[in-house]
Amino acid sequence: MTVALAGRAPATFEIKSANLPLVALLLKSNDLARLGQELRDRFGDIPDFFDNDPLVIDLAGVPEGALDFPELLAMLRPYKLVPVAVRGGSEALAAAAVQAGLAATPEAALTPALSQREREKQPKKAAENAPAEGVPPPPASALVIDKPLRSGQQVYARGRDLVVLSMVNPGAEVIADGHIHVYAPLRGKAIAGARGDAQARILTLCLEPELVSIAGVYRTSENPLPPQLLGKPAQIRLQDNKLVMAPLNP
Repeated sequence: MTVALAGRAPATFEIKSANLPLVALLLKSNDLARLGQELRDRFGDIPDFFDNDPLVIDLAGVPEGALDFPELLAMLRPYKLVPVAVRGGSEALAAAAVQAGLAATPEAALTPALSQREREKQPKKAAENAPAEGVPPPPASALVIDKPLRSGQQVYARGRDLVVLSMVNPGAEVIADGHIHVYAPLRGKAIAGARGDAQARILTLCLEPELVSIAGVYRTSENPLPPQLLGKPAQIRLQDNKLVMAPLNP
């Protein structure tokens, strides 16, 4: 005799599919000591760069061998990163990650970087999808700072450009995910394309920085600027993974 049991939906919960925006860490080595040093060099002065962002660790570039996942997770969490999953790598690495409490997500796909040609197409595409006539477009989202920044002060324009109308003094730091415009002397640190935008630029009316960086490629004041740029209006961009500096009005 077959008995059909009536199903009843739970009153206290539901389970549904969900999409989660993730930050990806593409590991290229299992040398955690070196990784820790490079994380400190890149983010040690930017304690609020991440905001408890969920993180997927890409193991595809890790050479064969063991990886101490508990140590890796402990290294990442102080930077306000929340490791939740891994992708790629060997079966042994995936098993070790699961043992450490991470999910194995071989189907996870990383967002590809846009080519320059694709970026140029975006404004046209946006125009085609513009709202109906009479509906105003959203305002520009650049963060504008109109006061001088003193030593020890830091400003971060998350997800947008940064415009500074006063001096960035030595010891101060300006950071943006997009471009940085300083309409005054730039004497502190300027970090543009902080989340990897290689198209970002740094522009200033007086170039005298302690450090400039675009998409992780940086140059410090230990490498003196050429006389034709030092203290002059200049722009900085990234080309072939190198910082290129040029006068604003050549």
